[in-house]
Amino acid sequence: MLHLARLAGQFFSWLEELDELIAAKVAAARCQHCDGPLHRANYQRKPRGALIAPGGEASSLRHSLCCGRRGCRKRALPPSLRFLGRRVYLEAVVVLASVWVQTAATIGEAMKASGVPWRTLRRWAEWWREGFPRLPTWAELRARFVPPPPDEARLPESLIARLGSDLARSDGRQAALDNVMILAARCLAPVTTGSVLDGSRFVVTTEVQMARC
Repeated sequence: MLHLARLAGQFFSWLEELDELIAAKVAAARCQHCDGPLHRANYQRKPRGALIAPGGEASSLRHSLCCGRRGCRKRALPPSLRFLGRRVYLEAVVVLASVWVQTAATIGEAMKASGVPWRTLRRWAEWWREGFPRLPTWAELRARFVPPPPDEARLPESLIARLGSDLARSDGRQAALDNVMILAARCLAPVTTGSVLDGSRFVVTTEVQMARC
């Protein structure tokens, strides 16, 4: 059950390994402005895992790149499976806590289960309702699902439910939460960067019977 789920540190170790692979792909593609070499310019973050993923707080290195050609020096921020833009909380926390708000009997129950303050949960709910559906990422993502796509009015709960059911259909058994959340992170990865064009092509993808992200 999603409302009983907790993500262990091993889950974020997997995500960190995937982030490393994505960063290597972006570096190999070279600078999109001048075709110069991209060098590592990683930095530390202080992510919050709340009650959902306290083990993920140790996963603090954000992969970043910088052009080494004089006169350019442009930064390239690879897509990430762990960080959702500049949000302090880990992406998995943002997704799961937002799902709990939609499925819990009361907002207080969602707060107690996630450890995330009410104002933060409300802000996330507004983004899923009004911000995310306007992004090109959602337009591209929904087109990859066999109709009907996840209900836009029920994001992110509808997206997680659809990914889980598609994985279960392809695997013949109930999908593990870790696998569903990794697939969701791959789907959302283009949102995590504004400095890499077509960020989705650098993300290692997983194909399932009914959806491809």
